Amino acid sequence: MLARPNRLTRGADYKAVVRRGRRCAAVHTVTYVTTTDDQRPTRFGFIVSRQVGSAVVRNTVRRRLKSVCLTALPAVRPGSDIVIRALPSAASAPYADLRDEVVRCLERRAAA
Repeated sequence: MLARPNRLTRGADYKAVVRRGRRCAAVHTVTYVTTTDDQRPTRFGFIVSRQVGSAVVRNTVRRRLKSVCLTALPAVRPGSDIVIRALPSAASAPYADLRDEVVRCLERRAAA
């Protein structure tokens, strides 16, 4: 579970990251990243719409993405805000594929 300081919680923050962030598209996810020089914790947000599936499926996808981000957290630059949007294909994607996609995008956009 991501700690409270490592989560985006306000809708305005989500909107700012999606609008101004650098985008990295993959098969199952789209990752948006903004970076600042602030020495605050890295924050993650997740968008999993109804198109992904039922509530059970959406929550499973969200938990998988949170787990991936927790393991990738030490390699991400402090002060980064990251929003990961799950595409409908994420519902049937193996965990390893989701992990590889997210880690690849984070390395390209928010490496420390």
